[in-house]
Amino acid sequence: MDARHIIKRPIITEKSNLSKEFAGHHVFEVSKDANKIEIRKAIEELFGVTVVDVQTCVMRGKNKRRGRQVGRQPNWKKAMVKLAAGESIDFFEGV
Repeated sequence: MDARHIIKRPIITEKSNLSKEFAGHHVFEVSKDANKIEIRKAIEELFGVTVVDVQTCVMRGKNKRRGRQVGRQPNWKKAMVKLAAGESIDFFEGV
């Protein structure tokens, strides 16, 4: 699988920023069928950094409703990636 199909988008929230500051984890939404080894290789290929550890979890989709219509958002997979000391990924350079 291509690295751009494995890594879908970075998750930029208050919780992920705190995780980045205190634990050194960068958080990404990844493909549901990707494993930790594929995620590690994709991050190293796309951003040119050294990955030390990868933790994954499947996030359950939320139930949503609009009036009488009840629906469900799809499940998605989250990866917390720890980089080697001294390395970082800047998503908003020059902003």
